Amino acid sequence: MRILIADDEPLARARLAALLRDCEGAEVVASVGDGEAALAACAQHRPELLLLDIAMPGLDGIGVARRLAALPDPPQLVFCTAYEEHALAAYELRAADYLLKPVRIERLREALARARALQRRAPFAAATLLAQVHGAPLKVHLDEVLYMTADDKYVTLHRAAGDLLSEQSLKAIEEMFPERFVRVHRACLIPVERLLGLHRDPDGTVRALIAGSAASPEVSRRNLPTVRRLLRGGQD
Repeated sequence: MRILIADDEPLARARLAALLRDCEGAEVVASVGDGEAALAACAQHRPELLLLDIAMPGLDGIGVARRLAALPDPPQLVFCTAYEEHALAAYELRAADYLLKPVRIERLREALARARALQRRAPFAAATLLAQVHGAPLKVHLDEVLYMTADDKYVTLHRAAGDLLSEQSLKAIEEMFPERFVRVHRACLIPVERLLGLHRDPDGTVRALIAGSAASPEVSRRNLPTVRRLLRGGQD
C-alpha cells in the first residue's frame, strides 16, 4: 500500500515512517509538513492511504480531507492526532480510522488493514437496494448507505443525502449481501466498511461508531461478540 504521511512535527513523521517499516506491504511514498503540501503530494504520488495530522498550520487536516473528498478517487484517510475531540468530524469524512498519538504499532496495523478492506470493497459499490420515493421505486447504491434501521413495516436507509424507506427486510438485505453488513441489533445493520469502533456510555450501553454519521446505534449483548470480532479483523 502506497502511503503519504502529513504532519507538521518532523519527529512525528519520522516515528510513523519507522513504524511503517515494520508493517507488511506498507510503502511510504512521501512525507510532508502541512496541508497544502499534502494536497500537492497526493496529486503527484497518488497514494492509496494518507496518514493525516489534524492540527497543522494553514490548511489543517480536516480541511485537507474535505478537499480530497471532492476528488473522484481520493486516497483512504487515517487521522493521526493528539486530540480526541476531532473524532466525530473524522467519521463524518469517512476516515478509515482515527489514531491517537503516540501511535502504537498494533493500532497502526489495524488501521492499515481497515483501509485495505475498504479498497477491496470498492468494486461492490455499484450494488443497489430498492427504496420508495412517493410510491415510485428508486435504486440506492450500497455505498450511499450509512446504516439501516427497521420498524414494524419498513426499513429506513440512512444516507447523507437523506433517509429513504425500503420494503426489503433487514433479514433479506443481510442474506443478499452477507459480506457487506454487520447486525449490531435486531433492528439495525451497518455496512462493514463504515463500522469504525465502539463507545461505552456511562450507563454501560455499548454503541457503534459509524463513518460518515453522527449516529451511534446501540449494540445488543447478543451481537456484541460478533461486532468485536469483526473489529479485531476476524480474530477471536
